[in-house]
Amino acid sequence: MAERRALHTAQMMARLGMQEVSRAVGHRRTRARGEDTEQQRARAIRAALEQLGPLYVKIGQILSTRPDFVPDYVREELALLTDQATVRPFATFVPALETELGPHWRDLFSSFETDRPLGAASLAQVYRATRRDGTPCVVKIQRPGSHGTVLGDMAVLRRVTRVIGRAAPRFNEVIDTGAMLDVIFRAMNDELDFTREAANMKAARKAAKEFKTIHVPKALLATPSVLIQTLADGQAAHRLKEGELSRKQRKRMAKEFVAYMFKGFFVERTFHADPHPGNVLVSPDGKAHVIDWGMVGRIDRSISAAMLGTMIGMAYNDGPALAQSWIRMGSTTPWSDIGGFTSDIARFVPHVTNASLSELNFGVALTSVLTFSTNRGIQTSPNISILGKSVANMEGTVRHIHPSLKLADSIRDVLQDILLDMARDLGSPEQLAQYGLHALHVLTQMPGQGTRALNDVADRQLTLHNHTRLHDTRASKPAFAALLLALHNRHREN
Repeated sequence: MAERRALHTAQMMARLGMQEVSRAVGHRRTRARGEDTEQQRARAIRAALEQLGPLYVKIGQILSTRPDFVPDYVREELALLTDQATVRPFATFVPALETELGPHWRDLFSSFETDRPLGAASLAQVYRATRRDGTPCVVKIQRPGSHGTVLGDMAVLRRVTRVIGRAAPRFNEVIDTGAMLDVIFRAMNDELDFTREAANMKAARKAAKEFKTIHVPKALLATPSVLIQTLADGQAAHRLKEGELSRKQRKRMAKEFVAYMFKGFFVERTFHADPHPGNVLVSPDGKAHVIDWGMVGRIDRSISAAMLGTMIGMAYNDGPALAQSWIRMGSTTPWSDIGGFTSDIARFVPHVTNASLSELNFGVALTSVLTFSTNRGIQTSPNISILGKSVANMEGTVRHIHPSLKLADSIRDVLQDILLDMARDLGSPEQLAQYGLHALHVLTQMPGQGTRALNDVADRQLTLHNHTRLHDTRASKPAFAALLLALHNRHREN
């Protein structure tokens, strides 16, 4: 089964890859005909990813935020990707309920609406029910076979990234596709085990306590394949009509949602990786219920601090600070052009500072910075893919709730609280112990390092890297084609 799945994937992606490579090397066409062909090809790519399943949908959504190596006409189409699947009969899911909850699972509920699910995705279907104690709830059931399919797809894509690394080592040094996919895979792992999703919900509920308009459902019962949680009352944010809430309610909800997400990025360092409008249900009383905690991003302290510096630089019109923070999220290469990157950012930042969501897409602004860094040969942190997706989705949700909100103002509003939380974290006994160990390591290494440096100078072996601009930036755009073609190459090798 796994081999057939891999072969099917390879054949489908190879067809698309050959089309992309053909486009990249360029056949001369009229402008109008070329645009029509591009649109058709982009739609074919989106349809193929949706057909291949949830992992490829998530990867496609993340690629839609990567203008540094995915063509614009493809990114626009990938942004339309949705993880929707054909509704399967409820009888398909009964074996999972019997296995996970026991043969008398119906005794847990006074009612169970099996005629039509609340939602159907590639990994699960969701049903409305009522528990015996009268609590309205939602029952999420994993689709049979989906766990093994996703794990098999991950194995295939890991082989693909190794091919890309061998075929394009210089490109891979700037954009580590293998590391980027690993970040996505780790974020998706919780979707494959509902007990982990329930743990995510518990932590998210704790973080939401200080926000009056932000709510997270409570997990009532969780097994690897079945999750029962409280019902989140409301409609998806993108279905919210203009007159349904007052301007004051909308503004407060939007500001608290942004503050809640920022707390995840910069304080908890664990955040909802897919907060699109469909995952934020707005109730008539002005509450935002954040659902679907299967895909969660996790970052370390250094990446979190660098991301905060990036957003502060953008909010306060400080290009050099933004550039330095961005570089700290990744690293330089021998051909990095730091000065050129800083100049790019200094010209760009004034155009995004103080813009409202209705005037500017903040997530797109971040992807513009990503393009500048890649073109200047600066290695991108693999975490930026999942962070950028989360920021872009957060912004899209807020745009439906209160489009006149300025994200820069929101950063300023919560900055003091975030810095205080970070300061408390830095002063914790655990962090102080880390500082002490690091200082001890430096002290023990200094004599040897100093001796080696002096010997290098004496032997005239001390060299300095000359950081030059990454001239071959054109190679990054066809990289999407290489990603598609790699599966075909791998299949031929076998």
